[in-house]
Amino acid sequence: MTEKESSVAHFLNLARQTDRGKFKIYIGMSAGVGKTYRMLQEAHAMLRNNVNIQIGYIETHGRAETHALLEGLPVIPRKHVFYKGKLLEEMDLNTILLLSPEWVVIDELAHTNIPGCKNEKRWQDVVEILNAGINVISAVNIQHIESINQEVKAITGVEVQERIPDSVLQMANEVVNIDLTADELITRLKEGKIYDKSKVETALRNFFQPERILQLRELALKEVTNQVERKVEIEVPRSQQMRHETFLACISTNDETARKVIRKTARLAAYYHADWLVIYVQTPSESADKIQLASQRHLINNLKLATELGAEVVQEHSADIATTIINVALEKHVTTVCIGKPHLSLFRIILRTNLFNQLLKTLSNNDIDLIILS
Repeated sequence: MTEKESSVAHFLNLARQTDRGKFKIYIGMSAGVGKTYRMLQEAHAMLRNNVNIQIGYIETHGRAETHALLEGLPVIPRKHVFYKGKLLEEMDLNTILLLSPEWVVIDELAHTNIPGCKNEKRWQDVVEILNAGINVISAVNIQHIESINQEVKAITGVEVQERIPDSVLQMANEVVNIDLTADELITRLKEGKIYDKSKVETALRNFFQPERILQLRELALKEVTNQVERKVEIEVPRSQQMRHETFLACISTNDETARKVIRKTARLAAYYHADWLVIYVQTPSESADKIQLASQRHLINNLKLATELGAEVVQEHSADIATTIINVALEKHVTTVCIGKPHLSLFRIILRTNLFNQLLKTLSNNDIDLIILS
């Protein structure tokens, strides 16, 4: 483990302590969506309700509407740090810990501290504050999250250097998305509400292009959705949770039927915004030394098609197809199993074999739906 990885692990271990403060993060697709504005509004609401809340660090970026909201809020003065002959300002971690307010607002979560500060990153300061039992409200843009750094680079052409580990988001008790449409954000930019008007044209040619904003907006919405789902899984008893659809497409070496099942299941999964899998169970009669070359070629092509359409492919070896399908469905938390229309009538198959009986009974007992695709 590198020194940096060891440091990250140390701070995240601190954050797991049960007596730490509550943590709320506002997330947005870009600068200017209103994260800081919303945090200050919340601080005023708390203050009106006699909550001991302090402003630990706020960056208004010279936005008049945002700066006006600082009026009347208790602000902890920043500390002054000399670096390379310049007098710079940083958040005063020690004073926050000494005053120990009930809540503290800390902007720019991904900020890198000036060398010489106790911690390298502001998110590490926040972990210390949380560990001291102080509740924190903070904010970050989607492009600063570590795991999607390369996706952001592909969208914007810029590799963001200041990043936070995904685990910091997972520490949060609440993650709230501050959302605007691309048109609304660009209008705010043109009105000078995000950057100085001298920088507007450059911003419109680069970061603030509608297609880029739209993709970043999608990333932000997905990230908040993931955090909400994680919170539900942790805090809501499984018996009370809404089911998240997961489809399982069952295919054989029958080329035409397999392609139909794959494509129709893909459309169902897309409609429900669901995960889906494709399973092929290889029986002894279709082992590598017995299967016909044409059938093997069709199977490989169909599994490739499934992958291209976004499925997770599962291949199993078993003489008991029904039991294998059931086991995979239970293991993968499948909600709907999709199979192709039998060549014989369903009634005759039920009479001749126990395949459907076994499938129907077990799936029904586990609240798993069965769809027969024509």
